Amino acid sequence: MFTEESSPQLTPLSEERAEPPDPHIGSELQPTPTPTSTARSPWWDVLKAVLVWIMSVGLLVFVPVVVVLPYLIYKWVNFGPITQEELASDKGLIFFSVLGILPTHVLTLVLAWVILRAGGMRPFWKSVGFEWPQNMSPILVTTLSVLTALVLLALAWLVTAIYGGNKTQLDLLIESSMPARFATAFIAVATAPLVEELIYRGVLYPAIEKAAGVGVAIGVVSLLFAGVHVFQYINNVSVIIVITVLSFTLTAARAITGKVLPSFIMHLVFNGIQSLILVLAPFIEKTT
Repeated sequence: MFTEESSPQLTPLSEERAEPPDPHIGSELQPTPTPTSTARSPWWDVLKAVLVWIMSVGLLVFVPVVVVLPYLIYKWVNFGPITQEELASDKGLIFFSVLGILPTHVLTLVLAWVILRAGGMRPFWKSVGFEWPQNMSPILVTTLSVLTALVLLALAWLVTAIYGGNKTQLDLLIESSMPARFATAFIAVATAPLVEELIYRGVLYPAIEKAAGVGVAIGVVSLLFAGVHVFQYINNVSVIIVITVLSFTLTAARAITGKVLPSFIMHLVFNGIQSLILVLAPFIEKTT
């Protein structure tokens, strides 16, 4: 039995030293969010990029029809129904169909901007990689891009000279009239390189690369780009080979540099020289 003197002194609870709380107690009530719970799947970006591409192709089909429609109505009202043969050879119809590509490209650019900027924080041009590659001087990038474009043009001439081929739909369209020739040359320089590089190498490529890797991205983007242009050159294997090589080169440049601007310069020079030849050809033929 303890006596009053020998009994232990009890310390009041309020005077007990506070122990550090156990981090495991109550953890079930407040779970720590994992990084994967808020991370967005890369395939969502692929879906968004494919949506932009599908809409761009749809606009390429739909908008020129809308542009041509007033001309068709005018012809119908004043000259009666138009036969299929007349549609294929009508110079006014061909010119307006070419001219319709210009608003198509403008709408495509606006569409891409709206979709990519929805809920995003990065500037549009930076998000598509339309800038100079890091650790490379602009002069070096420009020089290499121009030289590559010249090599591609030489290869195109060589392949065409060896294999030949029939006139394509684009050739027939260009030869239909001088206005159609000049309109085609203008669009090939003013809007086509910019819009096509933004859609294929700026929007599609980085999304697919992030989800499936560089090799898959190069293959898919290159084939999509070449495939869309095949309809213009369906009866000329030589031109199809050239456009496919061009497509893979442009996409490889995007993969190597990490930016779209080198591919754009390459595309612009390639189209620009061809457009210059296209415009000067009738005048050269008259002098020979």
